Amino acid sequence: MIIAATAALFFIPFLGKVHLFDWDEINFAECAREMMKLHDYSRIYINFKPFWEKPPMFMWMQIISMKIFGVNEFAARFPNAVCGIFTLMSVFSCGARIYNRKFGILWALAFGGSLFPNMYFKSGIIDPWFNLFTFLSVYHFILYHWMRNGFDKPGLSGWPLNHVLWSGFFMGLAILTKGQVSLMIFLICLGSYWIYNRFRFYFNWGHALLYLVIAFAVTTTWYGYETLKHGPWFITEFIKYQYRLFTTHDADQKGFLGYHYVVLLIGCFPASILAIPSFFKTSYTSHFDKDFKKWMQILFWVVTILFTIVQSRIIHYSSMAWFPLTFLSAYTIYKWDAKALSYKKYAGWFLAILGGIISLVLLATPYLAMNINKLIPYVDDKFAQGNMEASVQWGGWEAIVGLLLAASLVFGIIQLRKNHFLKAAVILFGGTAIVIFLASAIIVPKVEKYSQGAAIDFFILRQGESCYVNTLGYFSYAQLFYVKKDVPTNPNSYNEQWLLTGPTDKPVYFVSKVDRLDPYLKYRDLKELYRKNGFVFLERLPPAAPK
Repeated sequence: MIIAATAALFFIPFLGKVHLFDWDEINFAECAREMMKLHDYSRIYINFKPFWEKPPMFMWMQIISMKIFGVNEFAARFPNAVCGIFTLMSVFSCGARIYNRKFGILWALAFGGSLFPNMYFKSGIIDPWFNLFTFLSVYHFILYHWMRNGFDKPGLSGWPLNHVLWSGFFMGLAILTKGQVSLMIFLICLGSYWIYNRFRFYFNWGHALLYLVIAFAVTTTWYGYETLKHGPWFITEFIKYQYRLFTTHDADQKGFLGYHYVVLLIGCFPASILAIPSFFKTSYTSHFDKDFKKWMQILFWVVTILFTIVQSRIIHYSSMAWFPLTFLSAYTIYKWDAKALSYKKYAGWFLAILGGIISLVLLATPYLAMNINKLIPYVDDKFAQGNMEASVQWGGWEAIVGLLLAASLVFGIIQLRKNHFLKAAVILFGGTAIVIFLASAIIVPKVEKYSQGAAIDFFILRQGESCYVNTLGYFSYAQLFYVKKDVPTNPNSYNEQWLLTGPTDKPVYFVSKVDRLDPYLKYRDLKELYRKNGFVFLERLPPAAPK
């Protein structure tokens, strides 16, 4: 209960303090809003058209939240705050069951006290729940394997098939949350372990079939119902999209080969640094100790290699690796404390170097922002120049966030060098968690005003007005959610050319960016209202009625 209460204290406050971010956060919240608007909870919509990129599990959670808290940012993000509570409780429970309570606490500390794992519990994207369900499926299959094959793990009792049932159940939920990629991760992990196990089968084929039947039964609650209700088209398009995801990339989502390893190194700090010693050989106290560590290493490499193969490079694609990384981080500290692994000085140096860079960025942010006008001439991007012109009040005191991170690093590394490893873990992970908590309240709302604040404010002003609102030259979901678009009654409203030149029945508002506007200057009916922070706001009135 202490872990749950602490997690709630860190994850729930300030959820609604900043607008949802384009694309993903607004995309999913808008899907939930439109499902509510259309009273259709089996098919996902965006802009009131079928949207087959994701299954509906996360949107169902957001719908429940929106029915309780209203259609707003807090409601859109609340499911992930709940996920954060369950995740920390889960890793504590898993760690305590496999090792002891000390290990469970270390694992929960590592997960809750690392940058991205903590930050994403304050977001409105799908991945935290997907990761949790996938991990629990793998975890229960490991316990089944241990019970079936007589591992030396005290406390394992009961019927091994119980874990098969739970594993299949969680896999079904994972598929309903983000798609078949969860099953792909699971099967590649099983195959990799089979090779590591020298091609000896460690499961019963009948039990494997039962696992698939349970997972299929869970997914049928959507796949089956949707197919029976509307036919196979929607599900077919969804599967085609999953295939395209692995074979193509979007123009803005291509990155270098080692992209996800850099993302994990920085984003999972400080756990990423402390996990490094556990990638190498350590002394083991038992067969299950060695085996669980091997499973976590396999899970890490499967996720990172798989999403390196995927053509699109998006930060949260490799977020499933947070579970093995935070485990290996806790494992390092646990073994150091038990004197089963010698302390590696390079861990302290790497913590100081990477943590120092992150601290400097946080320290410099308010001072750079206070003098941002001096930096504008050195930026070539016209839109970025406009963003930098936003009027945001900085006092300089926001640097306390960076100072706090630097202080936690200094005191944590001192404790490491004194071999006070548990104290070091509390200082390093606890300090990082507090830093993220403060940054979400102090820094993120101000940064958001530069990136999208002007456009969001314009969309909010259009709420309740009988008009059309669209973007020109760039793609966004923000106008849908923040205008609170109603179900279209005129099919022409989807046609950009009609909105620009046709006989519209309502005023049309457009939002463009200063560097995307030129192709639209030829439309004489467009009247520029104003420009702000890199955005250009335009209006087109409906043609005058004939006399």
